[in-house]
Amino acid sequence: MDAADTLDAVREASASGLERLGSDKLLVAVTGADLTSDAVREAAVTRERGRASALAAWADESEGAIADAFDAAASAASERADRIPRDDVTTADAETDALSAHLETVDGTAEQIGAGLVASPLVADRFYLQVVSFFVNEADEGSADAFREMRTAASDLDPARDALAELDDEGRETARDAAVEAIDVAYEEYAETLTEMGLDPKPTC
Repeated sequence: MDAADTLDAVREASASGLERLGSDKLLVAVTGADLTSDAVREAAVTRERGRASALAAWADESEGAIADAFDAAASAASERADRIPRDDVTTADAETDALSAHLETVDGTAEQIGAGLVASPLVADRFYLQVVSFFVNEADEGSADAFREMRTAASDLDPARDALAELDDEGRETARDAAVEAIDVAYEEYAETLTEMGLDPKPTC
């Protein structure tokens, strides 16, 4: 199983969760039904900062190409957070999302690659899909375009491919399992939040 096979395996195993995380209910869950521009931006900053923090710590603990992959992803996430206009006080007080909190608990290089470089970009792609749609609906094309660029950058799997290529087959299997687990964490937060609001997290046909 090479890097491409690993990514395909994660997508297949987490297909339902990723699909639901891309639903129009996502921002309702993420913002606690506070569907304002400020709340959406704050959610984006919180997620980018959480990802950057974990990845930067892992980069310091790693070596070679894997450290480079963690460092590149951490720097990119930090830069995205800095580019998003927001209320610093409110954002600083924002509750950490479940995936960011989960990343802080992940041990083992292969597990960190799976959770931080595979799962996080896949979840970010779903998140930014809805952020873009939000600003389109707000008729704020400038913000929509900016977040389209962020979606492309945040969902970049090149660091994951580089890091996975440094692992052996067993390591890639471990990374796959860790990625699936991390996506499950993100989905469970989404589903539980909506359920508490009296909403069904599953799509209706």
